Amino acid sequence: MVDVGATNFESAEELVSRASVVFEKQFDCKPNVAACAPGRVNIIGEHTDYNEGFVFPMALPQVTVYVGRKTSTGTCRVLTMAENADEPKYVEFSVPTSDKPLTPGKPTWANYVKGVVANFKGDLSSFDAVIATSVPLGGGVSSSASLEVATYTFLEQLNPAVKQISQVDKALACQKAEHDFANMPCGIMDQFIAVMGQKGHALLIDCRSVESRLVPLQDPNVVVLVTNSNVRHELTGSEYPTRRKQCEAAATAMGKKSLREATVADLKAHSSSLDKEVYCRARHVISEIQRTEEATAALENGNYAQFGKLMLESHNSLRDDYEVSCPELDQLVEVAMEVEGVYGSRMTGGGFGGCTVTLVKAEAVGKAIEHMKNKYSGKATFYVCSPSDGARPLKIDKDI
Repeated sequence: MVDVGATNFESAEELVSRASVVFEKQFDCKPNVAACAPGRVNIIGEHTDYNEGFVFPMALPQVTVYVGRKTSTGTCRVLTMAENADEPKYVEFSVPTSDKPLTPGKPTWANYVKGVVANFKGDLSSFDAVIATSVPLGGGVSSSASLEVATYTFLEQLNPAVKQISQVDKALACQKAEHDFANMPCGIMDQFIAVMGQKGHALLIDCRSVESRLVPLQDPNVVVLVTNSNVRHELTGSEYPTRRKQCEAAATAMGKKSLREATVADLKAHSSSLDKEVYCRARHVISEIQRTEEATAALENGNYAQFGKLMLESHNSLRDDYEVSCPELDQLVEVAMEVEGVYGSRMTGGGFGGCTVTLVKAEAVGKAIEHMKNKYSGKATFYVCSPSDGARPLKIDKDI
């Protein structure tokens, strides 16, 4: 496979090594615990998770890594090496108690850490830690869930006497951290795939029943190309909560618990009572839930052409009905589709910038990257990705 022009990124082991050096400089001792969790790309099923629909993500090889050690001071000291994280890059906070719970504040990145510490199930010791990541921040590949789940996994390794909770409960604890400390009413997808990802598989998640199913994605003739537009979005504005409320309003108007229970026929029958914008938002979600089921079946049957067609339909719906795309993402999708060997392409993630995901023949990926580089008006970054493992402890060289 030729992945000409694709960007290399640090492996988990390389990140551990680099973070360990920084840890020793910062804390004057060596770390003895390490853990990581991946970013994710959602192949199809966008803005469906908080509508109790289906999503179809895969874990990326890019990860957020923790190195650290337990302390007895009662104070947690954390330094992030992430270049795009807001300042300051170093924070201290006390282990929370019922009398003195943690609260969100500045810097923003630390809220994800504090949120998970606050939601950890079991007794907790203080710790020193350094965080390093290869997951692009603000790229729509869920650097936030990667950080949350890496935090929880690190805390589990740090406190082995605490009974480990189920994977579902771990994902839900991390989701609650994002709700409470980042003020982001996200669905369950990002935390689930970061916890449950498995090499060589995508994960079909039913966000109503909270059940999931691994789907093989290991054909060597097909490649998932993630393209970062390098247009950064901030999702904690009004755009995301507004759309969530519009979806809830549409479901309520149709007498449904969520849009998962609605059909296109239901929506058409209530068109006169719905605001046009609300109608369009609901039309995207209802059709996207159906597309995600159809796309999973197509992949299982090896029908990449059909899968690609559904990816493009998804993008057009996100652009026109949900209005979360942007000119840069539209351009990347358009130029990708001009390349022979590309099955399909779409924006992925929350929107307003970030990444596209493209399904392409392995033999054509170099050509696709070259064409997209030449035609895109901005400066994109390209990652050839294979489905990877979810959160896990890492070995650490204690003699670093």
